[in-house]
Amino acid sequence: MEKLKNWMVDSANILFDDSKNDLRSLPRSVRLQILLVLSFIWTTVFSLYIFSYTTFAFGWAGLFIAHIGLIFAVYMTFKQFHRAEAQSTSVFKAKNYDPFKIMIIVFVIVFIFVFSKGIEVLNNTNSYTIKYDGPDKTAAEKWLPFTQKKKDK
Repeated sequence: MEKLKNWMVDSANILFDDSKNDLRSLPRSVRLQILLVLSFIWTTVFSLYIFSYTTFAFGWAGLFIAHIGLIFAVYMTFKQFHRAEAQSTSVFKAKNYDPFKIMIIVFVIVFIFVFSKGIEVLNNTNSYTIKYDGPDKTAAEKWLPFTQKKKDK
């Protein structure tokens, strides 16, 4: 179990530790942009492979938002853990209720909701609950009243 833990920590450090990944010479904003572009690419590839045409937009949007959320959540978690090591004071003792921390909690809740909606889209075979038998009139029948000349009264 310790090997798995060490492997996961090393994998996460490759992505998010500034001193260990190959992008360390780039500015932080550029590194974040690269991660977001990669999540966009992988989301699109996965969505094209998995979803049908009718569920593609919802599945892609859910996956892309989930990727962005995952990147920010992991990044912020690592940053908070590194800061906590540097200064080990409890939030409750310091009375430091930062609005950013509250926003992170709300974001995690929204992330869980988006992820669960993506799973729901994956599990649905048909997104319509009402059976559709087609239109009542054909296109020609709908257009016919507009093509006839009106009689003057």
